[in-house]
Amino acid sequence: MNRRVMFYAQHLLGIGHLKRAALLARGMVAAGLEVSVVLGGRQVPGISFDGCARILLPAVHAADATFKLLRDEDGQPIDDAWRDRRAARLMLEYQSLRPDVLMVELFPFGRRMFAFELLPLLSAARAASRPPRIVCSLRDILVRKPGVDRDRKSIACARACFDRILIHGDERLVPIEASYPAMSALKDMLSYTGYVVDRSDGGEQGPSPIGAGEVIVSVGGGAVGLPLLRAALQAKPICSLANRTWRLIAGPNLPDDAFSELAWSKPPGVIVERWRDDLPAMLRTCALSISQAGYNTVMDLLRAGARAVLVPFAEPGESEQTLRAAILEARGRVATVAGELSPQILAEAIERALTLPITSVDIDCSGVEMTAKIVKTL
Repeated sequence: MNRRVMFYAQHLLGIGHLKRAALLARGMVAAGLEVSVVLGGRQVPGISFDGCARILLPAVHAADATFKLLRDEDGQPIDDAWRDRRAARLMLEYQSLRPDVLMVELFPFGRRMFAFELLPLLSAARAASRPPRIVCSLRDILVRKPGVDRDRKSIACARACFDRILIHGDERLVPIEASYPAMSALKDMLSYTGYVVDRSDGGEQGPSPIGAGEVIVSVGGGAVGLPLLRAALQAKPICSLANRTWRLIAGPNLPDDAFSELAWSKPPGVIVERWRDDLPAMLRTCALSISQAGYNTVMDLLRAGARAVLVPFAEPGESEQTLRAAILEARGRVATVAGELSPQILAEAIERALTLPITSVDIDCSGVEMTAKIVKTL
């Protein structure tokens, strides 16, 4: 009988977490593991968990980029009764599955608002007569909230509840302590897997004729991408790439009214699309990429070798993308827009990006395979 993995993955606003979770889950299936993925967010078209069992908890999403208010499937703020129902459902699924490995994304270093269901789950797993190995799955850079006491509690929880912490990154590029210094206290529990990338998405295959010579503007899931899309349209006529075709990929989570506004009012030489499955391949032949600085986007850019402008998502308290962009800019790999975004500032960043030499960044991209290997060993 195959060993069973229960993988808890909760996304709230963007789609990066969900895409990474899907790649990891499919990789574990390919390694011969029986994977059940616990999903607690809204469904996203184009992201599949082929070969996995899906456990769908009552869906919840963030009302906005502050993540302070969570709403249920009907758009209503969640309450204690809703939390109790969801926690009971998660516990029931765990007791029914009795996994050999319990894998939890981000918690306790993020997703703290889900402690109401995760702490009871972890306690039950630890107390089981045949306890599973418990693994924390982390991206390369964490968003660190202020407060020494918060860090202390997260470190204590990780030490008490988890057996291994998998960091889906490359220590040579970004050590986890760069964003979360307190992690040094858990050095003995850390394993770097390499970055999680989709090797079947065109990033390591031939270039795509679609998008060749274009300026490609992408905003990931699109939930917070409208300001960048608007700034790009206004920067087009005032930069040296004004005569190129500009392709705006708005993302599935950009509100419908905003997408309609862009699609119906686009100037000549502009293409507006919702989504492109072949974006990684398109980046190999584009004249320039303009995007945010999320995990998946940056991996696509580096593998494609594209010239790039990064405009990190940097709402108050959100430091992840800013740090990732700054590290790559310091290596001379990208131009970034830090702070205020305007058409003029974006146009100036475009000109800087066009002068940069295309240099390779030596990074480990074996995150899918290495994660599966580690989990299978556990």
